Amino acid sequence: MRPDQQNPDPGCELCTGELPAAWALGYQDGDPAGEGTRETMLTLGNGYLATRGAAPEAAADGVHYPGSYLAGFHNRLVDGKGRLDGEETIVNLPNWLPLTFRPAGGDWYAPGRARVVHEHRLLDLRRGLYLRELLVVDRDLRRTRLRQRRLVSMANPHLAALGTRIVAENWSGRLEIRSGIDGGVVNAATADVGGAGGRHLTDVAGDADGPALWLTALTTSSRQQVAVAARTTAKVAGADAGTPRSVVRGADDVAEVLGVDVTAGEPVSVDKTVAVYCGRDRAVHDPLTAACAELRWAGTFDVLLAEHVTAWARLWARFRLDVGEEHVWQLPLRVQTFHLLQTLSPHTVDLDAGVPARGLHGEGYHGHVFWDELFVYPYLNLRLPELTRALLEYRYRRLPAARRQAAATGMAGALFPWQSATSGRDESPSRSRSPVTGEWQDDWTGRQHHVNLAVSYSVWRYWETTGDLSFLTESGVELLVETARFWAGLATYDPSDDRYDIRGVLGPDEYHDGYPGRAGQGLDNCAYLNVMVAWVLARADEACAIRDRHPGAAPWRTAEVPAGERGRWRHIARRLRLTFLPDGILAQFEGYGDLAELDWDRYRQRYGDLRLLGQLLQAEGDDPNRYKISKQADLLMLLYLFSAEELTGLVTEMGYDFDPARIPATVDHYLYRTTHGSTLSRIAHAWVLARTDRRRSFDMLLDALGTDLADPAHSSTRAGIHLGATAGTLDILQRCYTGLEVRGDVLRLNPQLPKRIDQLDCVVRYRNRLLMLHVDHEQVRISASPGGDQPVRVAVRDRSMLLSPGTTVTVDLGPGARTSDAPVRQFPRPERT
Repeated sequence: MRPDQQNPDPGCELCTGELPAAWALGYQDGDPAGEGTRETMLTLGNGYLATRGAAPEAAADGVHYPGSYLAGFHNRLVDGKGRLDGEETIVNLPNWLPLTFRPAGGDWYAPGRARVVHEHRLLDLRRGLYLRELLVVDRDLRRTRLRQRRLVSMANPHLAALGTRIVAENWSGRLEIRSGIDGGVVNAATADVGGAGGRHLTDVAGDADGPALWLTALTTSSRQQVAVAARTTAKVAGADAGTPRSVVRGADDVAEVLGVDVTAGEPVSVDKTVAVYCGRDRAVHDPLTAACAELRWAGTFDVLLAEHVTAWARLWARFRLDVGEEHVWQLPLRVQTFHLLQTLSPHTVDLDAGVPARGLHGEGYHGHVFWDELFVYPYLNLRLPELTRALLEYRYRRLPAARRQAAATGMAGALFPWQSATSGRDESPSRSRSPVTGEWQDDWTGRQHHVNLAVSYSVWRYWETTGDLSFLTESGVELLVETARFWAGLATYDPSDDRYDIRGVLGPDEYHDGYPGRAGQGLDNCAYLNVMVAWVLARADEACAIRDRHPGAAPWRTAEVPAGERGRWRHIARRLRLTFLPDGILAQFEGYGDLAELDWDRYRQRYGDLRLLGQLLQAEGDDPNRYKISKQADLLMLLYLFSAEELTGLVTEMGYDFDPARIPATVDHYLYRTTHGSTLSRIAHAWVLARTDRRRSFDMLLDALGTDLADPAHSSTRAGIHLGATAGTLDILQRCYTGLEVRGDVLRLNPQLPKRIDQLDCVVRYRNRLLMLHVDHEQVRISASPGGDQPVRVAVRDRSMLLSPGTTVTVDLGPGARTSDAPVRQFPRPERT
């Protein structure tokens, strides 16, 4: 029995159903405090459109928060003087869900208007279906049961549907059903963080057109139109009810009321089908015409469901990542995969959209694009590489804006903003509210220029994995070159020791934005940045050489990079400055060793949870810049992005002696001083620890698996899923525990599965070949799908071989392959009554 079935209702089909536990995320009843998180986890999407898992009869009331979002659909509010103000935000669309009922003369059902006897909600991951069962009793003791199915079509990105079966259990008479579209919505989920909460829709208009309702609205400043069309039908005992229908037009909404006569125990089926279009869609004359036409051609709920399930089956075949149907990890792995695909799917390929840090599941971070894509692309590169390319093209199309931002700082090249949305201008706030005190304070995170380095890293890893020469020459080289120019310009030369310095910058660790007493002024010679800059400069030089060898592949607009400029890049890459602590550990930044040690025991006793340590120190009047503390992985990000061998080679090429035997001590030093204030931190640390401390790596991974499942009452997941943590968790199993990497045109595997994972099965796409991998503690099996492709070279540990299409190779790992680690820990389960 699943955890959500502990208090079953014998009349509830979900409680008595047979859906496999590893494919079902369920919630039974639940406290109001956790409702926001549950609605996020029950979100349905298709990479273009997503709708939160709010009840159709619910309105935004502080507990419930209906929200629908389109990828890349943003708006900026206008202040009282008619000026654009604040940051751009993803727009909460007109709500297509509203559907409720009442016995004639009674109250329309809504939260709080009747006694809920039982409510059970379940996400059918295999079919991409949200199932809900509700039993309510009104003030006249009439019992009414609802069974609902909801989908956001993975087969057609513009369609969504809600199927409802209503049963009057102990009464007969007239049943009225109200179905509508609400354009009076606002962005309110993150209004308390400032900048984007409020009314983003104007010029709302709605009416009926034949059997359909429609509603249009414009965004207040970007003037983008969104159109929603809805068709609602009712049947009794499988036959068209021929229901009387009245249309109700409001100032910001439109609805229709259907009436049917019901007999106790007899089901009434109500199907609502919706089409959504916006002004950013391709091949569309106007959104309303397109939505109405789509709706006319749309089939019944069952037809849409069959097409939708088929599309999901294809996705699950491509994104398979299995550790065993009975394994406690299998469900959270599928939940992570499911929500990744809600935001980034094959439909995203045709859009001008980036990787929103909180998915399309809410309004967290206003729907902005950060560096989180760094944790997403490695997983996609081996599954759906054309999606990675499309998302990188989002960055390429904003290269002119990045050039302007660099020029505004007096620099050459391009500087991508820390937070991006529609145009590529910097959406980073200058002030933010402290989660500890609620007071507004200066926010210097916008100076994290290392987002440039993350984009370049992603460009190169995509090229290595796919061999996509057209992308490299048409877009990748230019991205790498402009990033290299920015950082080469920022580096200053010190002739006294033939070294280059990069000063006044911020690394990933947001607890340090300057030196003690100089908040916001940045740091000097951050190890993460300087090593990454050296690597990017070398890759930009190499990319230019590749393009020069393929003149036919280079686009006509290709600009030459002078040989002298490339020579300067090579010199900077070899002579960037790094600093070390007295024990030989690489220092996070210059001057790090002079900082004070924190009394960790004292602060743990006082606060317990130290994820907000920086804000806690500020609330005490202290300065986190004074201490050797980290919010998240900073220097250790280098070991997440590069193998120990690669990092050793990079530091050695920079002219420093670097003993890889010091890596475990380096990991211990920084891990001890890290609070994991970001969900991305445990991903990086789980990876870094995988080869040196499997017990802690295992624990870190389990914490990451539960990021969006645990503690719904207090989780920030209510504002959206943590997309980087979601994809990064999957990638640990896909690449880290299998030791999978692409190097030297060879797909290499060096597996070290944790003891409590008996086997791992997945599908990867390498150089347009589909490969099925099976890894256990004794052997590795690689099968290539049939086809006309050339063989690819694969290597398992020290054995290299050619793998031809339609063939399978098995490699024994030898004795001692099974490793020892901690006993398996249960992942956080959804709450139950």
